[in-house]
Parts: sequence; structure tokens; C-alpha cells
Amino acid sequence: MANQSFAHADTAVSLPGPANITRLELANGIVVLSRANSASASVVLTGSLPAGSLYDSDEKLGLAGFTASALMRGTHRRSFSEIYDILETAGASLGFSGGTHSVSFSGRALAEDLDNLLILLAEALQEPAFPEEHVERLRAQLLTSLAIRDQDTADVASLVFDQIVYRGHPYRRPEDGYADTVRSIQRDDLIDFHHITYGPRGMLITIVGGIDPVLVTEKVRQVFENWHTPGQPGNPEIPDVTPLDQVTTQVTQVPEKSQSDILIGAAGLRRNSPDFLAALLGNSILGQFGTMGRIGDAVREKAGLAYYAGSGLSGGLGPGPWQVSAGVNPENVDRAIDLIIQEIRRFTSEPVNVEELEETQANFIGRLPISLESNSGLASALYNLERHQLGLDYYQQYAELVRRVTREHILQVAHRYLDPERLAVVVAGPAPYEGSQ
Repeated sequence: MANQSFAHADTAVSLPGPANITRLELANGIVVLSRANSASASVVLTGSLPAGSLYDSDEKLGLAGFTASALMRGTHRRSFSEIYDILETAGASLGFSGGTHSVSFSGRALAEDLDNLLILLAEALQEPAFPEEHVERLRAQLLTSLAIRDQDTADVASLVFDQIVYRGHPYRRPEDGYADTVRSIQRDDLIDFHHITYGPRGMLITIVGGIDPVLVTEKVRQVFENWHTPGQPGNPEIPDVTPLDQVTTQVTQVPEKSQSDILIGAAGLRRNSPDFLAALLGNSILGQFGTMGRIGDAVREKAGLAYYAGSGLSGGLGPGPWQVSAGVNPENVDRAIDLIIQEIRRFTSEPVNVEELEETQANFIGRLPISLESNSGLASALYNLERHQLGLDYYQQYAELVRRVTREHILQVAHRYLDPERLAVVVAGPAPYEGSQ
């Protein structure tokens, strides 16, 4: 067993770092990170393991998410009602969700009930029973969610955007699948998927709260050290995305809707890219800061064309999207797209101004301690450190890293990833759109 343990001075005002994070790696590959919060009587647990939709076949797309949703519906030791009786009696919670790369889990309980929370987590991950009755109930719920998705203009736009930007790439597929693929999934598929993909290698657990981190890691070791999955598959390689070679416009009609949703953008960066922080600061200026940044100011505040307008940047284990989104009256689609592309051209051709950058840097630095005040915020922070290999001292270096970002660096990154000549322009709404971009 590899054990890398750090002294854990419990200073509530200090940022997470090597001196107050305890890290343990079990022999079977599970990594545990923990930090104490003596001011709290509770604990928060978050984590993941690599069993996401990347492992789904096209014919059974949605299987990973289906499996994750079924984990708490009964184990070989406890029924559905017994599991939730334990949680409700303790005022605790535990849940799972499927994603592209991973199955994520989160829970909370009083510190005195951490043992029970860990036992339920271990049972759900290692011994799910997939009761037939609950499998069919879940299928009905999933199909309902997919039907709602297919009538939501924002969701439809997102699906089309991914198909354009990530053509030939694993990210082109929706992790929740399609109605036909979910209908084809049988209980035996859930059992087989769990048997093959669920295992300890690549699993990450973070626990924060009113308990000694050394004791936390020992509790996790006792519960999980004997879990082994021979033949557990390795993590799939995530390729880079081939940029579009021109502006690509696609319109999808969603009948009987009163709003059109617009997405304009391209593939962005991985979270561990050295350019990610500059892109994140730039994105805030473009479409988040204040009243949704430059995009919100131009499209919503000044022109009055949008119900909402802003930008988003997602960075994970692979290159997430960098996109501008807006919800508009269908009659305003042309004008809104023109204004958005105009702002993207300005953003990618001239540096942001000094005041914009300084205000954004101050905002990023100032809100970090606030985001780490709660157990859940700290648990998420520790999770991100390990998942993206940022280094245990990342948050202690964060303010200086933010201050080092320059206007020129933002411009370089913006031009590289948001080239206005190679964007996807997607519209989903009630009437055909004759765009000329």
C-alpha cells in the first residue's frame, strides 16, 4: 500500500494545501483525500470511478447512466427501503450519477455516521442487485427525461452543437442516450456492465468535515481495500478535437415553441491545460462577469434581443466546449447571431482592456475563500486537485496564478480556440431560420 500522508493542521481559515490535506493511495488503486473542519459536526463525501458513457456501445448508449441510477435501488444485502431507512434515520444522503468519463457519487452525514455512509457506498458500488421492478421503473423515468429533452430547445441545440463540433469524437454522443437505445437495455446489460467496468482502479474519494483525516483514510481502507476487479478496463484515450474548417450552421425545428435557443462556439481546452486559467478569465469577461459580460451587455442589455445571453467554458479530462448561448424571440435570431459573432470577433482580435482584466482577477481571487467555506465546497476542491492533477498546492498558488494572466495571453487563447471563421452556429426553435453565417 502506497501511503502519502501529510500533517493536517486544522486551520479553518487556511487554504487547502500539502500541510492540511491527507492523501492515501490503496494498493488496489483507490485514492483518498481528506481534510478536517473542526467547526463542523458533519462530513461530506464526494468521488467518482471510471465507468461512464465512454464505455457504452452505440447500440446501448445510456447504459452507464442507467447502471449508475440503479445502484441505490437495492443490494445483495439490503432492499431499497432498508437502504433509505438507514439514511433517513441518520438524516444522511447518498446518491450516484452517470457522466461521460465517470460515475460520480456524493453523500453527507453527521461525523458519527460516516461508518454507515461508507458501508452503504461500498455495498452500492460492489454488490448492486438491480431488482427487475426497479429497473423497469427507472427505464420509464429515463424515457420521460429523454422525451422532455427532445422538446427543450436549449437541450436540442446542445445535442446538435456536440454532433457538429465533436464529429468523429467520443464527445459527440449524449451520455444519456436515445429513447431507442434505452429501450434496448435489459437487466442483464446492467449486470454485465457493472461486472466489467466497476472496480477500484481510478476511483477517487474525498471526505471533508468534523473528523480526523487520518482516521477517515483508515476507515476507507478497511471498507475498500479488499475490492478487486480482475480485467477492469483502462481509461479510454480521449483524442484532441479536429477544429472546424469553416463556420458551420445548423437549424433544428422544435414545433410549438415560443423561444429559439442559439449556441455558437467550438471545442475548448482540457482542465489541466496551461492555457485554461487564461481562457477561464477571458470567458468571464466575454460572457459571465457582471450582467453576463460583453455578450449580455451587447445582446440583452443594449439591444434587448435576448431573454438570456452569456458564455460558458467547460474543461474536464478532455476538451470541453467553449460556447456562447442565448435564448431569443424567433424573430430576433438573425440580429442576435450577428451581435454575438461581432463580439467574438472583437474578443479574438484585440486585448481585453486593463479594467476588465483587473476586475475579473479580483473577482476570481476574492471568491475562492468563499467557495471553500463549506464542507461540500472543500470536498469538491480536493476532488478537482486529484482528478485533474493540479498539485496539492494549487489553491495556495491560485491568487498568484490568476494575477500572472495577461491581456495578451487571453487574446492568444481566445484566437486559438474561438476563431470566428471556424465556429459552429446552432439554432433550435419553432420556425425555420435562414441564417447566412
